[in-house]
Amino acid sequence: MQIVEVTGYAIRSAVITMRRRETPLEFVIFPMQHVASPTFYSQVRARLGRCDLIVIEGVRGRSAGLSALTLAYRFAPRRRRNGLREQREELLLPGDVPVIHPDLTAAEAMADLRELPRWLYLLLMVAAPVMGLVFALRGPGAFLDEDLVVEDLPSTFRAEMLADHPVEHALTDRRDQRLLDALGEIHAERGDEPIRVAVVYGAGHVPAIVSGLAHRYGYRPREAEWLTVLVLA
Repeated sequence: MQIVEVTGYAIRSAVITMRRRETPLEFVIFPMQHVASPTFYSQVRARLGRCDLIVIEGVRGRSAGLSALTLAYRFAPRRRRNGLREQREELLLPGDVPVIHPDLTAAEAMADLRELPRWLYLLLMVAAPVMGLVFALRGPGAFLDEDLVVEDLPSTFRAEMLADHPVEHALTDRRDQRLLDALGEIHAERGDEPIRVAVVYGAGHVPAIVSGLAHRYGYRPREAEWLTVLVLA
């Protein structure tokens, strides 16, 4: 099942509703891009307003290292011709729906990154600001091609290689585990309630979310709605 689609015209993201036959609770997965058009964020916000609980990504606390890594998507919105916005909670959260933040602290996230080989860690810290400048000057098309997709069970050799990269593991493994534990608690405590639980996480986390909910608790994708993240110039 495809989660993110990139063509020569646009980037689209599939909002996925997961259900199980035995209980009425629904998980609605929103694969996010940290830089997108304002329209995308307004569409997500409208749909979050129809949910009963929101589980959202967001490392808690601050770190100079994490600030360096996020330059790539903090630079881009500053160049007006890109027409982009950085993902912020005030753009997404409707205000009247309860919110849970199960993510790591900044210290925990940096501890995982420091487990990388030293040369790779230093390369990551140096490359992120450079990518941010390129992103700001050339727009998102600088890093995209028509063959790039995100799937729940990657089938291509390229996708499998990227998924098995040590940087990818350092950035996602413990965060995915923490998220799935939180979703498991919601399932255990409120599974018998007819509620919609939104899961608002970066698209790179969604394969683990879909797989974890399916294998642990028997939830399956039942509906999908495509939203346009941005139109490529």
